[in-house]
Amino acid sequence: MSSVLPLVRPDLRDFAGYKSARSEALRGEVWLNANESAWANPADGQGRSRRYPDPQPPALRARLAQVYGVAPEQLLVGRGSDEAIDLLVRALCVPGQDAIVVTPPVFGMYVVCARLQGARIIEVPLVDGDAGFVADLDAIREAALAQGAKLVFLCSPSNPAGSAILLDGIKALAHALEGHALVVVDEAYGEFADGASATTLLGAHANVAVLRTLSKAHALAAARIGVVIGGTELVAVLQRCQAPYPVPTPCADLALEGLSDTTLEQTRNAWRSCVVSANGCCTRSRGYPAYAASILRRETICWCASTIPMALSVHCSPPAWWCATSAPRPSWTTHCASPSARRSRTIACCRP
Repeated sequence: MSSVLPLVRPDLRDFAGYKSARSEALRGEVWLNANESAWANPADGQGRSRRYPDPQPPALRARLAQVYGVAPEQLLVGRGSDEAIDLLVRALCVPGQDAIVVTPPVFGMYVVCARLQGARIIEVPLVDGDAGFVADLDAIREAALAQGAKLVFLCSPSNPAGSAILLDGIKALAHALEGHALVVVDEAYGEFADGASATTLLGAHANVAVLRTLSKAHALAAARIGVVIGGTELVAVLQRCQAPYPVPTPCADLALEGLSDTTLEQTRNAWRSCVVSANGCCTRSRGYPAYAASILRRETICWCASTIPMALSVHCSPPAWWCATSAPRPSWTTHCASPSARRSRTIACCRP
């Protein structure tokens, strides 16, 4: 297994990053190295917010690592998975030179971060087949190798298509791109998918990274807790590139409570209810296999939902339908089978 460090920007491989007041071991009760207030704010009854937080709160990092089945040093906590995407693009892509691969229609932050970094964007659209809208892994591999991609973003389960990518396919892609690109598997909706996480590939493939979040199934979107999971070398590089104090103390406290054994069991029971509910979804047009607590049903690709509606918050029953549409992008309309297809809609419905 080769090192992932050669994929990092040459100017950042030895980058030390910013050393905050909490980056070093501290002793005693009086700390003068951060110019913090000696008194708590009157609104802060327990005085928990008077001091700067740990850059990587040890208890939260350990609990997240336990939940995701990895070692704490393989995991970097940040401001939602959005920050993880941004860190990956900035750490690996040389502006004006390197590229990323995305599979539209898909989560928009991959492209946003690439544009801000000046990285080229290679689009390999999802393919509409008997199994639904799926990633074309052969085309992704060829495009990444031919056009010099440093990052390949795979969303599994897909947002918005709902389809999952088999681990064998991700494994084969990572093997083919070893030494060329990092394969990033976005598992924001992973709690609703069957099968093992792509984190199980990390031991054999240094060029695999996985994104997870507490924003979806855990219903803690406002806490802004997301993680990137990868090899220790990659995580160390990303941490050096991360802005100071990414995890506010109140957010870390809430996340820890949300991941306690009791709360986690209640949350998992809610997931199971969602899946049972989704299995009873109403039927219209052709149905596609889907995860993420909703069933995606549509006729053609062109207009798509900007996000997968969650069964926890979306309630509908026949004959009412909850529909999500967004204006078609020019690069997507070229893949329509016919002009009439452009009038199609994405319809996702789940019984309460």
